Amino acid sequence: MKATDACVCPYPAGDSTLARMALEARELGFDSIVVIGEGDGEPRDLRILRGVVISASSQKEAIRQVRKPAVRAADVVFVNAGDTAFNRAAAAVEEVHVIRNIHAARRGAFDHVAARTAADRGTAVDISLYPIIGFRGRRRQTALQRYADILGLHRRYDFPLTISSGARSILEQRSVREIHGLCGLFGMTEDEVTCALSSIGRLIEPYRPVRVVSE
Repeated sequence: MKATDACVCPYPAGDSTLARMALEARELGFDSIVVIGEGDGEPRDLRILRGVVISASSQKEAIRQVRKPAVRAADVVFVNAGDTAFNRAAAAVEEVHVIRNIHAARRGAFDHVAARTAADRGTAVDISLYPIIGFRGRRRQTALQRYADILGLHRRYDFPLTISSGARSILEQRSVREIHGLCGLFGMTEDEVTCALSSIGRLIEPYRPVRVVSE
């Protein structure tokens, strides 16, 4: 997979069908998407990965959730970021592929200990474009600062990054070219963006094969 949007939310969670969002993704330069929720349809010539998001207040709760059959059946398992102790623990959970919503965590909640653990375990941190596109003023600047902090840790410890649009409609999807520009706002290089867009395939290969959905 050369370019994956690591999170889209089609109807009924969002406003656009999976088939329409898949078509848009292809036109925007993607060869795969991670779908959160129950989108209907069977897009052609695009890899569809099923993602599930875990939101937990403790490591114990997160582990309990990842052991549920529905979670174990998913292609990509995300966990929402929490405080420092939680993020350190989440980075070490084998079944977790990606820590997300890092923009909503307090500054320093994902620290050098979590970064080193993520690098050792191959756990990624997601860069969601939604706060960059949808937020304004101080909230947007805070998100950009969180991402700059994560980028600095990534360069030091070399844990994976993913990039997601978080789109709930085709109007919120962005092209690969636009993503390069948006990620440049907090200092990502062209090569770093390209690597992050292709990281989903490397994350899931040790666990299960990619499922191709076609007509």
